[in-house]
Amino acid sequence: MAICWAPFVSRLELEAEGRGCFAFSKLKDGYWSCECPGLKPGDRYFLKINGKKVFPDPASLSQPDGVHQASQCVDLEAIKKQRLAGWKGIPLKDLVIYELHVGTFSPEGTFIGVAEKLPYLRSLGVNAIEIMPVASFPGKRNWGYDGVFPYSVQCSYGGALCLAQLVRACHEQGMAVILDVVFNHLGPEGNYLGHFGPYFNKRHKTPWGPAINFDGEDNHGVRNYFMHNALMWLRDFDIDGLRLDAIHAIVDKSPKHFLQELSEEVQQLNAETGRHHFLIGESDLNDPMVFKPAEAGGFGLDSQWCDDWHHALHAKLTGERTGYYIDFGSLEHLVKTFNHAFVYDGIYSKYRKKIFGTSAEGEPGERFVVYTQNHDQTGNRMMGDRLSTLVDFESLKIAAAALLFSHFIPMLFMGEEFGEESPFLFFTSHGSERLAEKVRQGRKREYRAFMKGAEPPDPQAEETFLQSKLKWNFQGNRQKETLLAFYRKCLQLRKEMNLLKPGRRQNIRATQTGMGIMVLSSKGEQESLLAVFNFSGKPFAGELNELTGKSFDLLLYSAHKQWDGMINDNFYPIKAMAGRAPRIHLEPRSVAVYLLR
Repeated sequence: MAICWAPFVSRLELEAEGRGCFAFSKLKDGYWSCECPGLKPGDRYFLKINGKKVFPDPASLSQPDGVHQASQCVDLEAIKKQRLAGWKGIPLKDLVIYELHVGTFSPEGTFIGVAEKLPYLRSLGVNAIEIMPVASFPGKRNWGYDGVFPYSVQCSYGGALCLAQLVRACHEQGMAVILDVVFNHLGPEGNYLGHFGPYFNKRHKTPWGPAINFDGEDNHGVRNYFMHNALMWLRDFDIDGLRLDAIHAIVDKSPKHFLQELSEEVQQLNAETGRHHFLIGESDLNDPMVFKPAEAGGFGLDSQWCDDWHHALHAKLTGERTGYYIDFGSLEHLVKTFNHAFVYDGIYSKYRKKIFGTSAEGEPGERFVVYTQNHDQTGNRMMGDRLSTLVDFESLKIAAAALLFSHFIPMLFMGEEFGEESPFLFFTSHGSERLAEKVRQGRKREYRAFMKGAEPPDPQAEETFLQSKLKWNFQGNRQKETLLAFYRKCLQLRKEMNLLKPGRRQNIRATQTGMGIMVLSSKGEQESLLAVFNFSGKPFAGELNELTGKSFDLLLYSAHKQWDGMINDNFYPIKAMAGRAPRIHLEPRSVAVYLLR
């Protein structure tokens, strides 16, 4: 049976290629239903409105010929059969996430291409992949945030069944899957929902187009549409969690916010399945209401991205002070974000020119996902610069250690583990030249102050997309191989050390000791972990009171020759001093990690 919410329509039919026309029956509240005998998986069809215009199905599961063409029937039962029996997921606090874009991650640019790299990812030490949006978008090249069919899986990636097979392959490898979904807007091309009902609220705007109608007249069908979309990914495709894009742009003034309702529905699903599906929000509000429970006035999500952590580290390593980086750059900012997550927690922001943020004091580490790079922080730079092109090799190792020895949920961005230097650029493949030109001009306006004779790459050019693909042929490049080994070592230590679990945030503290020195201490009952970072460009020699009376093992020293540093096997960066605290010697831009007893 086909179901469609179309309150704007007075007559609705399903027109199947080679199988005739099927009339919908009108139900209550704007819904229509239709029995379609003989229709089978693979058949193509349109929905005809009022006996005149035909459009793809708003709830299409497949758009094999593009967003303007016929929808295709998909066997949802075949999707469900891919679920791996016995898979219980991975606790949120244990996640190590790897964000990837399907089209640029592998040479093939498909779900199969991702699946073939799973043994590599597993050996790296990550246990979850986060897939950028896969909802059908115009053409074959897009970040995914211009999707216009939320239920339909992009066919150039392989389509719905291949996505389900990728999820199963991940679970067989012991890896979780997080899907990035967009509930704040739809893309501009192929967006036909407005012909069927009030899916958009003209009173609200987003930076990318009309806002979804979560709180206007006749919003019940809109809320149901997106609610069931979210549940479909978790229930039918067996995806472990959703990353909710830019939730600060989801405008909803209803008594119960859409996100609060979504959280309740997911909790109900968890109760039914005995498995914990989770929701991670992207929010730039620095407000713990994102994960506060509903009874405390929150949305009840499980975690959120923490941009302050990224900005504090990036500004310290690069020295950049433009845009929002004007609010960051000191070591105090980095220490604060390690200790409190939000740097701006009710203090004045130069960038925003106002008091900004709320304290997240006392919240466990798994409430925050942190990263040294992600698709936004890289791709929204005019030239898509990765961190590897902005800082030296020693700083890349510091960044890796800061990320992987934090007590938050760490997330890597594809390729960072081997210092990928290819940019991650903004790319599109719109069919409308008028729209493509608007995108080009919009990018130029956005970066006018930074262009200085250069221009942003053309988003429509295939070369822009190809430049963004990972270059996997780095074998023989000593620094790339060394950085990859360094990431693996850090991830191995993180897995082995219970001292680094996010739930133990109250026992972890960052302090500043001297110019450019940050000490990160993780205390346990019997042992403690001490990571000492030298962010300065000068060697450091000084006493560390944390080491007094302790025996210790050096677990990792980024300046050692094993990690392509200058220090040989005979050098030990701590010297015991009779009657005084031990002295530590650190090379410029280095980190040493100790296990204390």
